[in-house]
Amino acid sequence: MQSYLSCKTWCGYCKSVKKLFSELNVSYKVIELDEESDGGEIQSTLKEWTGQSIVPNVFIGGKHIGGSDAIMEKHRAGKLVPLLTEAGAIANASAQL
Repeated sequence: MQSYLSCKTWCGYCKSVKKLFSELNVSYKVIELDEESDGGEIQSTLKEWTGQSIVPNVFIGGKHIGGSDAIMEKHRAGKLVPLLTEAGAIANASAQL
């Protein structure tokens, strides 16, 4: 799995990123922090690692990318699909451009 999202089920920004990733046929794993017994601890640890306390907190190819704004900005700029493809998280990028 080359893409990871930490989210909360009720978060609209998380839903937007998950929808985009699904539309792009991205292979990704989601941790719904509000459904995990240690979700608060996970979110605190992610904040220590990334400096980001909000969700979604997105990693692609082992690199921290940021939140919804960063993902949408990369997508609008045409940089998201190549990043996902390079990370092995998306198989056929040509149909997604």
